[in-house]
Amino acid sequence: MLLETRIKARASGRPGPNAPTGDYRRSWTHEISTDGVTVTAAVGTNKPQARRLEFGFVGADSLGRIYNQAPLPHVGPAVEEIRPLFLAALGDAIGD
Repeated sequence: MLLETRIKARASGRPGPNAPTGDYRRSWTHEISTDGVTVTAAVGTNKPQARRLEFGFVGADSLGRIYNQAPLPHVGPAVEEIRPLFLAALGDAIGD
């Protein structure tokens, strides 16, 4: 949930993507599932522009329009921001 929150915050204007309507920002969700002793968590969006916003895009799209869109990283920096917190929590859970 913390990762989802950090991604949404970083997708709310520069240096990340602008969010004029908030639709893209609201599209980020998380899902947690368990299977016995295994716990899996996923954070993601169903918006097709996510990859283009994160990594940029140079070239022609499917309609032949030419772009030179700079990347607006918001997922990668959010992951790096919470990585120490996640590792500390994981260490606490398994008893270092």
